[in-house]
Amino acid sequence: MADPARAAKLADRIKVVVAQALERRVKDPRLGFVTITDARVTNDLQHATLYYTVFGDEEEAAGTRAALESAKGILRAEVGRNITVRLTPTLEFVPDEIPVNASHLEELLRTARKRDEELAALKQGANYAGDPDPYRRDDDGDAGDDGGPAETQGR
Repeated sequence: MADPARAAKLADRIKVVVAQALERRVKDPRLGFVTITDARVTNDLQHATLYYTVFGDEEEAAGTRAALESAKGILRAEVGRNITVRLTPTLEFVPDEIPVNASHLEELLRTARKRDEELAALKQGANYAGDPDPYRRDDDGDAGDDGGPAETQGR
């Protein structure tokens, strides 16, 4: 069992090797503008998961996904030549959903900010439904009332 620090270091090296190989060795026309965003290697150094993003629409993303799957052998051989481990890990490519989720969150924040601005504009001209201060005070005409029990006179 390898230690997690070694697996993380190997993952970083695999990320760089695969990115360079995609740029220089893979000549597939389906391969769009792809960026390897992260790599994870299991602690036993047998499997590597590479996360990627594609600049473009769904059609380009699908083409890139197919190109990466067909180039797995070339990329794994390139990884094997450039790292120093006994066994070359298998490669798995997973689309990175973080940019999609981040853009969705940004859209939600924009919507919330717009609603806050609308509410602030409505608040500017708003009046209270009843009295501005609905609480009783001593100066409301009940000067003798101290809040205690009522006293009766004449007994």
